[in-house]
Amino acid sequence: MIEIKTSGPLKATVKTPPSKSYTNRALLISALAEGESIVENPLFSDDTHFMCQALKDYGVLAEKEKNAFRIRRNKLQLGAPKNEIYVGNAGTTMRFLTTLACLANGETRLTGDDRMQQRPIGDLLTCLQSLGVDIKSDLGNQCPPLTIQGGSVLGGQTKLAGNKSSQYLTSILQCAPYFDNDTQINVVGELTSKSYIDITLEVMSAFGISVENKNYQQFFVKAGQKYKPRNYRIEGDASSASYFMAAAAISGGEVTITGLNLDSVQGDIKFVDVMVRMGCSVEKKLDSITVRGGRLKGITIDMNNMPDTAQTLAVVALFAEGETIITGIGNLKIKETDRIQALASELSRLGAEIKTGSDFILIKPKVYQPAEIETFNDHRMAMSFALAGLKIPGVKIKNPHCVQKSFPDFFDRFQELY
Repeated sequence: MIEIKTSGPLKATVKTPPSKSYTNRALLISALAEGESIVENPLFSDDTHFMCQALKDYGVLAEKEKNAFRIRRNKLQLGAPKNEIYVGNAGTTMRFLTTLACLANGETRLTGDDRMQQRPIGDLLTCLQSLGVDIKSDLGNQCPPLTIQGGSVLGGQTKLAGNKSSQYLTSILQCAPYFDNDTQINVVGELTSKSYIDITLEVMSAFGISVENKNYQQFFVKAGQKYKPRNYRIEGDASSASYFMAAAAISGGEVTITGLNLDSVQGDIKFVDVMVRMGCSVEKKLDSITVRGGRLKGITIDMNNMPDTAQTLAVVALFAEGETIITGIGNLKIKETDRIQALASELSRLGAEIKTGSDFILIKPKVYQPAEIETFNDHRMAMSFALAGLKIPGVKIKNPHCVQKSFPDFFDRFQELY
């Protein structure tokens, strides 16, 4: 457990870590390329470790170097591993590997920790079954563990529900060039978290693959395309940067964040605009953003395109005048924990008045009180609620080590703000 020190107005500069989303996409795509790729400036974290270990299990060279991963596929076709693959609670790793396993000769069993075995993946399984794959949920509950008979995927035309997770679509898109036939994916309903699909398409394009995107409702991938090996540099993680933007807002200070691509397709890069709406001022330079705190006011906002910063915003809302309503977050229920319920529980513990629904949370500040924050083994709960301790004495974060999932040195960098 860590107790957070309160602070006056901060004045600090901090570098954001590399992007987890870009790193795991680049690792999987490099494993499909014929030749050697170098993934430069990657994120070294639990999630990317699980991805690299799995790729090794499929016979891919995946070497960790000082500030890079060296990836090379040694055989023309992947072979299924002899043992089951365990991915902890790494959602991107589980979902991306599900389709990769379909291309590997033999049987793959994918599993994870207790929470992963509660996280639904049925929409992806149904889609892959329609493309000719023999794949099943071992417990029959549409969650991992999964057993996959791999070797090839027919491809063709299929449909996929878009409202739960964009990772299902990413999983299929990344591997679709290696299906037997052209693949057309028709999205049913509104696609959630579109910015993450933009990341997927950007990385695929960088490795030489063209995808036709018709207004995020239909995606077409031509079979026979091949990824080209290359050196690929990972940009800074906008989700991780949000904590430092929020620190400036909450403390009333000034924090400069470096290492970001201000033209990034990451949806979370727009979190800085959310801080402006709440009352902060912002200065943007070529490779940095400076956020200065101001008098904060509550807002109503749809966070569907930047769901990983919803928890950060919810904690900032504790220190704003009036209520804040965060909508469009129904898919938070199937993340590392049920994040809507987790937010309601821990914000209430700090003294806020909370209302929730299937896809929203309302936060109304009241009288602050100290609390030991339950993280539910969710890295974003730990990092977001650490921010509350800048202003509220006696905030303690349980199980702080869960940040290893995406930002292993978060608390070291957080200390450097003071």
